[in-house]
Amino acid sequence: MEKIIVTGGLGFIGSNLIELLVKKKFNVINIDSVTYSSNFYNTQEFSKSRYYKFIKCDLNNKSKLNKVFSKYKPICIFNLAAETHVDRSIDSPENFIKSNILGVFNLLEIFKKYSKKNKKAKLIHISTDEVYGDILKGRSHEDFPYKPSSPYAASKAASDHLVYSYVRTYKIPAIVTNCSNNYGPKQHPEKLIPKLIYNILNNKSLPIYGDGKNSREWIYVKDHCEALLRVFQKGKIGEFYNIGSNKNLNNLEICKFLIKVARERIKIGKNVKIKFVKDRPGHDVRYALDSKKILTKLGWKTKTNFKNGLEKTFLWYLRNDKYYKSISKKDITKRIGKI
Repeated sequence: MEKIIVTGGLGFIGSNLIELLVKKKFNVINIDSVTYSSNFYNTQEFSKSRYYKFIKCDLNNKSKLNKVFSKYKPICIFNLAAETHVDRSIDSPENFIKSNILGVFNLLEIFKKYSKKNKKAKLIHISTDEVYGDILKGRSHEDFPYKPSSPYAASKAASDHLVYSYVRTYKIPAIVTNCSNNYGPKQHPEKLIPKLIYNILNNKSLPIYGDGKNSREWIYVKDHCEALLRVFQKGKIGEFYNIGSNKNLNNLEICKFLIKVARERIKIGKNVKIKFVKDRPGHDVRYALDSKKILTKLGWKTKTNFKNGLEKTFLWYLRNDKYYKSISKKDITKRIGKI
């Protein structure tokens, strides 16, 4: 049976990807260093599956990572291990350099040797639309220049460049994907949508940065995971693929949408009101991807419209109240990223 490694598989996108791969009967090895954003709650529904194995390992642990590759001989590595929260990157950039740049460098060094002996293996490096920076008009295609605004985005941009340099110089079989904002089940509540849901469920005000006009392209996480599987199966080595929904909404619209969804299902407390808070430094106004390439070349497109996706997301958090309890309260409520 073919084996696949998913790094960062205790996180949001990683655990959703593993769920898909296990359903497809791939043998999945989840490598995760177990940080604050890792959560074993995310893997409970398949943790006892014969198709799943968890190994605690940091990407910077070269010796242990090497042993995992040698033992399991994966046909694909989906690299989702990363520090991802922009506000945290403003507070503590060093962690992002260690994980997103040095960790990827270490992974590339190991994969470089491994892929010479295992010719069919592929590395899929998962990145973000934030590497393109502010896109005030139009949409950023794969040949757009990188112009990251935050330490997080800069660290991801650096990792993308590293991967491509190894493709060009060492001929490693790797592909880079750049995705828009994900939402859905199992997302850490330091991020906008699960934080707003938490506050709605706990009768708290809904904090929105600045004037709420910052616009993002939103994709349901399970659609993203289907795209990653398609890239593995049909993607061309050395290529970059944007993955997006072509659906942009600003933060204020998201907030109002969520209030409406919640009102249809629960009684909302009197404190659930929009509260504008001081904007974070360097906050990009708009991200927007041109995803025509993956549509035309690989035949992938989104299945979940935003209304249905948001309803599914809200219901998941409503029915999984233990998820919030599995996370440190300060990681949910504390405001960071202020200078």
